[in-house]
Amino acid sequence: MVKIAPSKYKANLECIEKLYTNHPYYQWFLKLKCGSCGEVSEKFHDLTEAEKIPQKHNRSETNLLIKCKLCSRENSMDVIEGSNGQYTNNDVGKFKTIVIFDCRGVEPVDFEPKSGWIAEAEDDGKKFEDVDLTEKEWVDYDEKNQTSVGVYELEWKFIKVK
Repeated sequence: MVKIAPSKYKANLECIEKLYTNHPYYQWFLKLKCGSCGEVSEKFHDLTEAEKIPQKHNRSETNLLIKCKLCSRENSMDVIEGSNGQYTNNDVGKFKTIVIFDCRGVEPVDFEPKSGWIAEAEDDGKKFEDVDLTEKEWVDYDEKNQTSVGVYELEWKFIKVK
């Protein structure tokens, strides 16, 4: 069992106080690498903390159950409950963990952010729901504060955590 924080995020925020996911319903889209044979999936796989899948060989449940196409090993992955955090305007320019995955036999190698993010403007401004970060940036306008808002240069990296 390896705990991985692929969500060491870094971004530039324009007039945004905090950025976070629609936890626990956010769909994490990840490319995965088999820990047994090293095969990397061609497509992105999605997992959501709120969705549980029964494992075939025991009585437990998991967020993602996947069989490697190359070696046929069955692997699983979970979002660690309570690991979802927020990226704030105080974190700009730094990498910050906003989710941790419990990986059994597989590890993420790429992430596709998609929609489902929430951005809250500074100074009690507008709350933008279902923000789409597919392009690794997003812009809008906060009517309440009469200013443009945005998320730019979104980056992430995968690290193992204890």
